[in-house]
Amino acid sequence: MISRPQTSRPKQADPRPAPRLYLVTPPVADAQAFSVTLAAALAAGDVAAVLLCLAEGDERTQINRAKTLSPAVQDKGAALLLDGHADLVARAGADGAHLTGIAEFTAALELLKPERIVGVGGLTTRHDAMAAAEAGADYVMFGEPGAAGERPSFDAIEERVAWWAEVFEAPCVAYAASDEEVAPLAKAGADFVALGDWLWRDPQAIVETMARAAGHLRLPESAA
Repeated sequence: MISRPQTSRPKQADPRPAPRLYLVTPPVADAQAFSVTLAAALAAGDVAAVLLCLAEGDERTQINRAKTLSPAVQDKGAALLLDGHADLVARAGADGAHLTGIAEFTAALELLKPERIVGVGGLTTRHDAMAAAEAGADYVMFGEPGAAGERPSFDAIEERVAWWAEVFEAPCVAYAASDEEVAPLAKAGADFVALGDWLWRDPQAIVETMARAAGHLRLPESAA
């Protein structure tokens, strides 16, 4: 599970463990149908967390969707996080929430801490990332697409991940927009690598896709 970090110390130079996978679901409307695909993904690799993106719906419907999927995630020892919806986390039985932007993150802290995980993405400046970590973020995410699908250049994402890994103790989730980005982000120093839409495009190939992504995470020092 993604747990609360210490944020004031630089990371040690000791060999670090291999990164773990962090799965980002597509917007889920039919939780029962999606549970089959999700279970296959979770059985195919070491997953630290699942970020559940909920399709539009009333509160009760969204809570029920999360409750349908939570056993598959939590029984595997992974954390179930809601994309936004901090106010639904407790009622949905989720482990926490992922917020977008420093303002949304700050507003959710009092509601979720200390019992729940609070992660944050959409951090456009280094200052915002540092402020989130100092305020108690359990992780920061870099490289995820915005609402219109835009994201920084991959070189910029790699640079931001490497900077963070070098300086900060708080875990970093790096968003891989394709299979080809997984290994470079792991090498750059990500603690977790997020797999998004491309993971779910072919449910029949999900086991193969997960295995390939997990293979990309193996670092030289952890392969010995």
